Amino acid sequence: MSRLAARTLIAVVFWPSLFFFWFLGPFVFFLLSTTSSEVCPLLERREQFLEAANGTLPMLVLQNIIYAVPIICLVLWIRLLPDPARARHVVTCIKLFIAAAILGALWEYGSSLACDGYGQAFFSPLWRMTSYLSIVILVINIPLYVLVFSLGRGFSTRDDITEDGVVHPRQDGP
Repeated sequence: MSRLAARTLIAVVFWPSLFFFWFLGPFVFFLLSTTSSEVCPLLERREQFLEAANGTLPMLVLQNIIYAVPIICLVLWIRLLPDPARARHVVTCIKLFIAAAILGALWEYGSSLACDGYGQAFFSPLWRMTSYLSIVILVINIPLYVLVFSLGRGFSTRDDITEDGVVHPRQDGP
């Protein structure tokens, strides 16, 4: 398989996963991974709240695995096209992604535990503070999205095409 075909295949996975998982996915996964507001009024004891919140953990793990697809694509691209400058940016993306994933899981788990205000009396005020993590996650995700988008654009663009769209033949052969 040629490098161009491999790059194209990675791009075919990268762009849809970036759009659907990173831009649309958070809304869907947040709704699926928190305890629903219909269930919350039915919960009366601390154990019930813990059980409901712990039931969201598999969805949180699945969510972070699915969110990792664009990052995995960047790692594969950097293996195909080694470039120290881009490699540093990919490492930065990985670090930002890990931080966002951990904070996102804490935020969603804390939201399930607090259960839209119904479970607050059972748990530490620290769990209520997780509602502020969404602001921190946004501060981390904005540069992460911009960096991943620009790296994806750079990796999925052919090297033999200039800014004006002219295709230059390769000098080193096939």
